[in-house]
Amino acid sequence: MVTKQDAVLAAAIEEARTAATEIAEPGTVGDHLGVRMEAERLATHLFACTAPAYRGWTWAVTVARVPRAKHVTVCETHLLPGEGALLAPDWLPYAQRLAPGDLGAGDVLPYLADDQNLEPGYEATGAEDVDQLAIFELGLGRPRVLSAEGRDKAAQRWYDGPHGPLGPIAEKAEERCTTCGYYVPMAGALRALFGVCANAWSPSDGQVVSLDHGCGAHSETDVVPPSPVPVGPPVMDEMTWDVLADEPV
Repeated sequence: MVTKQDAVLAAAIEEARTAATEIAEPGTVGDHLGVRMEAERLATHLFACTAPAYRGWTWAVTVARVPRAKHVTVCETHLLPGEGALLAPDWLPYAQRLAPGDLGAGDVLPYLADDQNLEPGYEATGAEDVDQLAIFELGLGRPRVLSAEGRDKAAQRWYDGPHGPLGPIAEKAEERCTTCGYYVPMAGALRALFGVCANAWSPSDGQVVSLDHGCGAHSETDVVPPSPVPVGPPVMDEMTWDVLADEPV
């Protein structure tokens, strides 16, 4: 439903401009851009904002009047963003704002009950032999474990990272981790693709590495040392110092 134009409110340009000027920085209320009816006897006047920091924004002053009255009342004055206005990013909950690497000492992540990367862990069956195998030998007994989706995401993230086959160090390496004596295989489903580097000289020491990763600290890589070059007797330059006599003075 289109609200009929109110002549009294539409003519209240100067009243609206005065209200905007009272809260704006000097000289930042520009040309009048028009008026729009919000409801019966309620309208908003729009003025250009000329502040350099608020390009694309508009001063909006809402005015109203009571029935049969000629007096206009200013209801509110504020800035409204227009096309091309610089806006803050949409608000995100704390759990969604965190990114890998943001967690610091003392920080605690919020609990996610419906984490797609996890699934319920092993539950006790009551059979002692079965429970002992699952809890102690397989390392389960946790409320939740990695789901297939979570495992795939982790594997892809590790494989594409600096300790995978495409890392700068791996691309220049001559040998791969799969034949290195410092390579410690992982347990579980990721064993076929990943292990842990245990070489203190390697930049990947203590990191998860892929089988086809590599570095110059490979256990079987050896650089042939150069043969020693014989050096002749030292050459004495007697022009720069005095030669002491062999006999005591």
